[in-house]
Amino acid sequence: MSSLRPTAGARFLLERTGAPGEAARADYRVVVYTPDAEFAGSAVLGDDGSVELVPTGAPAILDAALAMFAKLTARGAPKRREDGLPTWPARVLRWRSPTEK
Repeated sequence: MSSLRPTAGARFLLERTGAPGEAARADYRVVVYTPDAEFAGSAVLGDDGSVELVPTGAPAILDAALAMFAKLTARGAPKRREDGLPTWPARVLRWRSPTEK
């Protein structure tokens, strides 16, 4: 069992694959953790806010939440670059309670 598995709700992980850089796009491994399952996939994020998400096989509501977190990460890329931060974070981890819609 993964240490990222929550006792309630769902945890969403995006981990950049490949070398860090200032490219306009970045590849990520994505995982949705629930109390009793893990769903893995991949995503390509663009600094124009675009996201190409390979569905993880999780329930649609969880894949939709994962897509939202990926889009927020992609939309933030230009600002991070402008602020002198890495354009693409190595890891993004979010949690959503079971009552959030």
